[in-house]
Amino acid sequence: MRSLKFLVVLVMLLGFSAPACAHHRGGNVDISIVPDQGGQFTTIPFENYFSGQTHIIKRYLEARKGENYSIVVRNTMGERIGIVVAVDGRNIISGKKSYLRNNEMMYIVGPYGSVKLEGWRTDDNTVHKFYFTDVHDSYSVRTFGDKSAMGVITVAVFREKDRPAIFFDKTLREQSPAPSAGAPGKSESKRYGNESAGTGFGDGRYSPVVRVEFEPERIPHEKILVKYEWRDVLCKKGLLDCRKEEKGNRLWDEYGYAPFPPGYRE
Repeated sequence: MRSLKFLVVLVMLLGFSAPACAHHRGGNVDISIVPDQGGQFTTIPFENYFSGQTHIIKRYLEARKGENYSIVVRNTMGERIGIVVAVDGRNIISGKKSYLRNNEMMYIVGPYGSVKLEGWRTDDNTVHKFYFTDVHDSYSVRTFGDKSAMGVITVAVFREKDRPAIFFDKTLREQSPAPSAGAPGKSESKRYGNESAGTGFGDGRYSPVVRVEFEPERIPHEKILVKYEWRDVLCKKGLLDCRKEEKGNRLWDEYGYAPFPPGYRE
């Protein structure tokens, strides 16, 4: 069978150290959602289970409005893998509605390699930055009118059907790409009540690619899903403890005499 051809980002084949922000450990793949402005996103574990032969990992993430982010994928296996990546239900390479299948456009990650995915791909040399925004300003809604998978970042991992023997020393270190600079902040727009957050189509960034041959297995080896929401939504869902802290000092600010216990007769 003729091998299928998919995109692979050249610079992303180089190993690099990325901040351990919003870190999601799979069985063989690590996923990090990295804010461009530094710091880290709050994440909450949700589910971890198997569906047939596929390992499913689900997490929640607190989105920060207007902030650019990247998706960092680390391959901990000694073989290359293909990854279908969808944001808000759209494939980040083609823009098409994603069903996380092996016939979709995908990136290739080398053995023990890492990739940093910064945005929506518009040609062989350009991506447009991801940033958290309201639903109506999201790329998925503005371009396609699609709300079917809003607020979800998904990485489906495919192993190669005929895996060649690869001799690779994972102790070798490659030069790290320069850290990405944050794009200018996006203008605030009206909040849509308690609707999910979305991902916008931001400023362009140089990111060259080439096509390579890779025939993926039919079924994903792993799927990592990150559901991102605004803080107030996570609070209302009870996923974050957002109760206000008591003011004052429990010992210092105590006044008056000792009270009688309940039911005590004077």
